[in-house]
Amino acid sequence: MNPIRKKRVYNILTVLLFSVSGIALILFSLNSKLDYFFTPTELMNKTFPIDKRIKLGGMVLNGSVKRASSNISFIVTDYTNRINVEYEGILPDLFKEDSGVVVLGYLNNQTVYAEEVLAKHDENYMPPNIEVINDN
Repeated sequence: MNPIRKKRVYNILTVLLFSVSGIALILFSLNSKLDYFFTPTELMNKTFPIDKRIKLGGMVLNGSVKRASSNISFIVTDYTNRINVEYEGILPDLFKEDSGVVVLGYLNNQTVYAEEVLAKHDENYMPPNIEVINDN
């Protein structure tokens, strides 16, 4: 084989090797950072290892929020099933009963131990200083 062609083949193989290695590292990194999103009903029907981080979405059940210093416990429901959530920290300002919430944490013994709580608002949000006039 011609030395120039041989060098070109080695260069192409080196580039392919580094490309495949880079893609494999990216995919491995992305896979370890995935959070699985579930509703309470989906969580009740599946089993998870306690080291898998999950996202739980639903509504905060009315009358379920209990506070003990910085520890907060509440129940998230999808109006079919309920799941308990334990959280230590400061809740977002939009967090309230009968509103949407997304909880990031770990499931253990039918309780989600939350690392982060995100309060959801509806898409009809308007700043309080703007008055909306209906043209009906």
